[in-house]
Amino acid sequence: MALPDSYRLRRAAALLRAGAVVSHPTEAVWGLACVPWDRAAVGHILKMKNRDPSKGLVLVADCVARFDAILPNLPEAIREALAVSWPGPHTWVVPDAGWAPSWIRGSHHSVAIRVSDHPLTSALCRAANTCLVSTSANPAGREPARNQCEVQHYFRSQVDYYLPGITGDLAQPTDIRDALSGEYLRGA
Repeated sequence: MALPDSYRLRRAAALLRAGAVVSHPTEAVWGLACVPWDRAAVGHILKMKNRDPSKGLVLVADCVARFDAILPNLPEAIREALAVSWPGPHTWVVPDAGWAPSWIRGSHHSVAIRVSDHPLTSALCRAANTCLVSTSANPAGREPARNQCEVQHYFRSQVDYYLPGITGDLAQPTDIRDALSGEYLRGA
């Protein structure tokens, strides 16, 4: 899978660090990304999607080290299970005692995290030097966008930058599992 030229990747990363919302392809669908520590950017995504803030959001990273602040609190066997599944299309919900901001966790005491194996998603996290919010590019109740044209139809100029590329090979968005119970919350 070819990555966008370095200028486009650097531009997207700079915009993210400045509080922008970037749309880009992920493992299965196009997503919306922002820096999770930027409350205004997260609020913009929630408003665009008409998403209930209490649901929380997924964080995606390019490497496990981005989640070093919360993973050591997990039992060793669970940390090993997560490590075996990453990088890959597996999102895990892990307990969080305050590392992730409340606007990311929603009404939960946990946070959903993934270390992506999608080359563009990983490259964007590396270029921005942080994990990112990763949510499907669609208004609540609508089908996730499968290409840039569909994202533009949904959101037009509400997205600050569209990073071109292609989605991965998944037919559906990544599965989501509770790390402590192993229960599937989405997919399986």
